[in-house]
Amino acid sequence: MTAANDVSSETITATRIPEERRLGTLPHCFGQKLTSAEFRVYDWMGTLCASYRGGHWDFFALSNGGFYMAPSREERFGVEVPTNGYEGAMSADAAGITACLFAFCDLATDADGERFVELFHQVREYAIGHAEAGEIFRAID
Repeated sequence: MTAANDVSSETITATRIPEERRLGTLPHCFGQKLTSAEFRVYDWMGTLCASYRGGHWDFFALSNGGFYMAPSREERFGVEVPTNGYEGAMSADAAGITACLFAFCDLATDADGERFVELFHQVREYAIGHAEAGEIFRAID
């Protein structure tokens, strides 16, 4: 068994959750906070991406037990984080990961936020190997 802070050499993979399995996904991942967590992700997307106007999102299960969601679009999003000066462009997938990381960080500060601490770290681990890792980490830094 490895310590919690050891870096694993295994590649973390993401698998899109099929439409027929979506209904039970958020309750499973977010528990009783499913509504507030889902809307917190959407709110962060709107805060980070001025061009975001809603739409369908894909859900992804991570091989390390994590979960994230991202807009189902091919377009790139302009992303701005005023608190750290980041400005850049990301795929919908990378922007969704970024929005999830911000939302999970917010939710982790709640009294019962342990699950969101875990989700934050699982998604962050996945983001390390993402093609747009540099942009994601500059945005959340």
